[in-house]
Amino acid sequence: MAPDPKLRSADLPSQAQVIELLDGEFARAGFEIDDVVVDGSARPPRITVVADGDEGLDLDSIAALSRTASELLDQLTPGDTPYVLEVTSRGVDRPLTEAKHFRRARGRKAELTLTDGSVFVGRLGETDGTVVKVVVPVGRDLTVREVALADIDKAVVQVEFSPPSRRELELTGETEKGARP
Repeated sequence: MAPDPKLRSADLPSQAQVIELLDGEFARAGFEIDDVVVDGSARPPRITVVADGDEGLDLDSIAALSRTASELLDQLTPGDTPYVLEVTSRGVDRPLTEAKHFRRARGRKAELTLTDGSVFVGRLGETDGTVVKVVVPVGRDLTVREVALADIDKAVVQVEFSPPSRRELELTGETEKGARP
């Protein structure tokens, strides 16, 4: 089947154009663009904007950012070029790759794989941009382990179904919101 000429990716803005167009508006709203994927081969073509912010991204914020992005992108794309716009958060399954990701995930449990191949799970604490403090269990107690960000090969936030203990949160420097005794 021959591709529909209206669905060519050439009719859609590039990743760089989307970032340039939306970056200022997202920043004014308190968010930053973490990634943009322009997929002209999807049917219909898709523009996915991944946003993040220090306070997280709730559904109301996603809706507001989507409206803004849609209005701006409609000015950039020809009216007869159909596409699906998705504005989304990083999600828990995306690896933590930058210091800001570790800062924003403070208080969350994560699995860390170090460059030496060792793997452990701990609750993320404060970071100074080069080292992250991680609360880890040692026997029946908890301790804080400092890990250089350069020594982390991969880090992924873990989904939790129960709140952390107050002690864990205290060690991360977080508040007791949702903590169990």
